[in-house]
Amino acid sequence: MQKIIKQLTLITVLLIVMSINGTLSFAQEQKGKTLYERLGGVYAIATVVDDFIERLLVNDVLNANPAIKEARDRVPKAGLKFRVTALVCQVTGGPEVYTGRRMKDAHKHLNITEKEWDAMVADFKKTLDKFKVPQKEQNELFAIVGSTKSDIVMVSE
Repeated sequence: MQKIIKQLTLITVLLIVMSINGTLSFAQEQKGKTLYERLGGVYAIATVVDDFIERLLVNDVLNANPAIKEARDRVPKAGLKFRVTALVCQVTGGPEVYTGRRMKDAHKHLNITEKEWDAMVADFKKTLDKFKVPQKEQNELFAIVGSTKSDIVMVSE
């Protein structure tokens, strides 16, 4: 009986060690991955961008700005989604290359206000939550988005 107990104890210890090693290996793998990889790559990013752009298109705060409406009427939705997907992929460490205009050039004529920026950020948060993007990755994404604010928000309220 004692021999069986010793064997079970040894097996239990081995399972615990294997579990800890597996957890550490997974944590080390995640630590070494780019944000792009942790988000799931181009297809996952494109899915999130698709939902996000759809939210922006029906956002009443943004639609009240005639310059934004004019730009939406001029730029095809699919093209916008393509450009935003490429941009997000590039800035998160993916191989895709954004070939669009600089943020300042693309937004200067839109007269975007702080209120409109906040509406966009709220929609982005809803999309990230919908797809259960982990908080760590959300924080990194919001830091990236936040770094563009001075190039996008042009009008003080």
